[in-house]
Amino acid sequence: MPIAANPPIPMRALLAGARRKQPALLDLIQQLVRVESPSEDKSAVDACVALAAKHARALGGRVKLHRPAAACGFGDVLEARFGPKPAKSRAGKAAGEDQGAEHILLLGHLDTVWPLGTLKTMPCRLGEGRLWGPGALDMKAGVAMAFTAIEMLTEAGPLEREIVLLLNSDEEVGSPVSRPITERLAAECAAVFVLEPAQGLAYKTARKGTGNWRIDVTGVAAHAGVDFEKGANAIRELARVVETVSGWTDLKRGLTVNVGVVGGGSKTNVIPAAAWAEVDVRIARKADGERIERKFAGLKPVDKGCTLAVTGGINRPPMERARGTVRLYRQARSLAAELGFPLNEASTGGASDGNFTAALGIPTLDGMGAVGEGAHARHESILVEHLAPRTALLAGLLAVCSSAGAPDTLPWRTFPE
Repeated sequence: MPIAANPPIPMRALLAGARRKQPALLDLIQQLVRVESPSEDKSAVDACVALAAKHARALGGRVKLHRPAAACGFGDVLEARFGPKPAKSRAGKAAGEDQGAEHILLLGHLDTVWPLGTLKTMPCRLGEGRLWGPGALDMKAGVAMAFTAIEMLTEAGPLEREIVLLLNSDEEVGSPVSRPITERLAAECAAVFVLEPAQGLAYKTARKGTGNWRIDVTGVAAHAGVDFEKGANAIRELARVVETVSGWTDLKRGLTVNVGVVGGGSKTNVIPAAAWAEVDVRIARKADGERIERKFAGLKPVDKGCTLAVTGGINRPPMERARGTVRLYRQARSLAAELGFPLNEASTGGASDGNFTAALGIPTLDGMGAVGEGAHARHESILVEHLAPRTALLAGLLAVCSSAGAPDTLPWRTFPE
């Protein structure tokens, strides 16, 4: 059974509404950017979460804060639900929890890579057709767009399916606390829309998975002139390891292994007893993750005087281009055409929390946030001209997925091929 072809609200009407709300949308983005929220600073990121929670409540959202243990140092996770509460089955489960889930999940994060005080040298400002500031593109604009899209739909009439907005506070550092929350909520949903920045102008239908390893080499210290032969050079052994793991890169498969940071030794006249390296791995296929984990686990030293300690693993599985995601993208492309602009799809080597939801077999469309450039860079900014059309598109896709015209069992839940 196909999904509803058209939203209950004409796309041109949504675009007009988004243009009317653009000043308020820009104001909300600036409010969020000016509350600096580095991942590692719990009090700072909690302040940004509190601002978003206040806005969600003002829109009628049912807000729940997931508070991690204080010892972990990460901020609160915001869950806000809009629209009707799903009916409960006799078994106590939400209707659709086992099949035909009714909810739509809007997924984003409020933490940034920027330390407190960045605003002093990288101020939030409007100019040159852009909105500048730390975290503006990645991804506070996307969060504000989601709020605006929900506001537009609720003003047009009551939502007929529940929309769940989840804003995490540790995405930039691998989502160690929020991942189980994301996966649990996504498992109840028919589709996931990720509010990360666009890839150019495109939505993202595939992302690479990520892995991180640390390799520690322990050798034997000795005087480089007097007892050279008694030492076991940890740096030399690390050099062999670097060549070995770098050779696992396979560009045709989308597999890359990058030794990004190394260290070791103490003085030039001492055979180094310790050396280490940190390695970034990107995979396009789930099977490659399992294979590369076995390879790292199987590393052995060439110099018998040295030992290796290898830690780490795959952090995010790849978001593979699956049938359900492609169906969502094609629906979005059709709606974008009604708005007068083409919408391409793209894949990227970067990962997001959408990797987790896609790996569960839930259709996940990513890159639905702002258009701009400079994520994680000093020139981070969004292009204002794309805000209203992209917000209207987000609202239109939500309307299609949330309308009574969509079937009770949305036929999108397919496992990645």
